[in-house]
Amino acid sequence: MSENYLSIYAKSFNWAGFFLPKKIYQKCSSLYDFCRTIDDIADQELKLNIKAKQFKEFKDQFTNKDFSNQIIKNIHELIDDFRISKKIVYDLFDGVETDLKNEVKINSKKELLIYSYRVAGTVGLMMAKILNVRKKNSLKSAIDLGIAMQLTNIARDVVEDNKKNRKYINSNFESIRNTLKTADTFYESSFSSIRDIPIRYRFAILVARRVYRQIGSNILSKKNIENYNKSGKIYVSSFGKFFQTILAIFDFFILFTMNLKEHNKEVEHQLINEEINLNERI
Repeated sequence: MSENYLSIYAKSFNWAGFFLPKKIYQKCSSLYDFCRTIDDIADQELKLNIKAKQFKEFKDQFTNKDFSNQIIKNIHELIDDFRISKKIVYDLFDGVETDLKNEVKINSKKELLIYSYRVAGTVGLMMAKILNVRKKNSLKSAIDLGIAMQLTNIARDVVEDNKKNRKYINSNFESIRNTLKTADTFYESSFSSIRDIPIRYRFAILVARRVYRQIGSNILSKKNIENYNKSGKIYVSSFGKFFQTILAIFDFFILFTMNLKEHNKEVEHQLINEEINLNERI
């Protein structure tokens, strides 16, 4: 695979993917290609009815196993090889479909958590299955890491999302700060269960977790909404990624000394479970 969505778009994940074995990196890239294709349909600058039509066509290709589309063929191979429930994939479709409206507004913590699970917790769960994670609590923690990353995205993209009439959170720095505070609790809950990832894959996930969490720290460094609005899209610099990679080395060894903790986001998961039975996905 000479070039793929993972290397083109996912700067943080591509950095972390450098530490994965090539074969697993390609599997993860196939997953990312699929997820990014769905996301790009919702984000492209086209009329809503055209985007909705493209979305339905791609979803139908998935449902009907249209293997003339290599991306569809690859995702079905992942589903079969790693016993990924199709319910997870349809949850992802449902999440992206939320954005196919003239205006999107999330009104509660429950709605925010469900949306974040659908568009990113699903990806974390599928990724964990590709990395041969089997324990139920650890799969729940994989969902947590996906949710944490999505909350970070939401906090970073308030200006961009407002231009698209998408209001996931309020457009003030207090809401951004509170969203990142919630994200931090999900980053924390994901940590100890990373020990259940096979050791040859573990470091890459620790790096991804560190780098993405640093985006939140960079956002908070703006201190107020005026600086935030002037900053444009906030990333982690190459030096920042290198520094977070060094810290991930310490995380790698800390995990050997830690006892596995009970999953501590059951309250939040229960809110999601009111609409989506996570146990059927795990």
